[in-house]
Amino acid sequence: MLKETFFLDQIPDLPPKEVRLAVLGYPIKHSISPQLHGSALAVLAENEPAFHNWNYRKIEVPPEDLHTALPKLAKLGFHGLNLTIPHKVEVLPMLSSIDQQAKVMGAVNTLSWESNGWKGYNTDGIGLSRAIKQASDRAISEFDILVLGAGGAARAAVAQCLFEKCQNLAIFNRSLDRAKELCRALKENDFDQNLIVLESFSNPFSHSGNPTLIINATSLGLRQDDPSPIDLSQFSGTPFVYDMVYNPPVTNLLRQAAEMEYPWANGLGMLVGQAARSLEIWTGREVSTDAMSRAAEESIGE
Repeated sequence: MLKETFFLDQIPDLPPKEVRLAVLGYPIKHSISPQLHGSALAVLAENEPAFHNWNYRKIEVPPEDLHTALPKLAKLGFHGLNLTIPHKVEVLPMLSSIDQQAKVMGAVNTLSWESNGWKGYNTDGIGLSRAIKQASDRAISEFDILVLGAGGAARAAVAQCLFEKCQNLAIFNRSLDRAKELCRALKENDFDQNLIVLESFSNPFSHSGNPTLIINATSLGLRQDDPSPIDLSQFSGTPFVYDMVYNPPVTNLLRQAAEMEYPWANGLGMLVGQAARSLEIWTGREVSTDAMSRAAEESIGE
């Protein structure tokens, strides 16, 4: 596990036995991905010592350098890459192949080196699904779901919910046009469910009888002074409230959910779930989410 930030021209030559992994972003200093992956690799190494040779770095790559970074990292022997802001969409034309679900989501966050080049996956949706199941003890398929936001995170969330055949799905976003555009893009994939775009915040599922899940896929909450994306007192029913933001651990949205005695969870489980799925793709092994969760909590605590 290597927590320091590297740059493309600073990656050292290391023993040929090393299997190299990394996360690319700009900026990348804040990333705790090395801690998460390092902890899970250490668990794998307890039974398979070869995993002691796997190392995960964070590498700062400006957007204009991504097209040169990918072939360079392949030449340096990197086996897998994670991508964060701002690379998840821009990388698409640079890949040799893309997983079908990632195509629908319109973004990738995981690359695996194959014989003919980099293949792209999106593990954010799986991370969200695993986190909701763990936090609520219900599968996505059991819920009526209201997604807040219409950006890249919202698209991944909506697509995952549709893939898993949620009961009903609605989108609320401050920009109505962006929400409608997201719906149009996803309807092209012949999902069975109806997609509802809300012009104002409300409960479109008040008579369905299904449990309701609200997912915040906006960036509101990343700063302590961010307002809540919605006022939960305007929502009828008792929803489960899930905020993709994990730091700070309690956003204003989640604080209101707690005050109203609604069940809730933050995005730490999603962070762990998407990281675990990436490592499963690269290693072909089951990955310890317990070790990753402990590492995430310790890193955020620091």
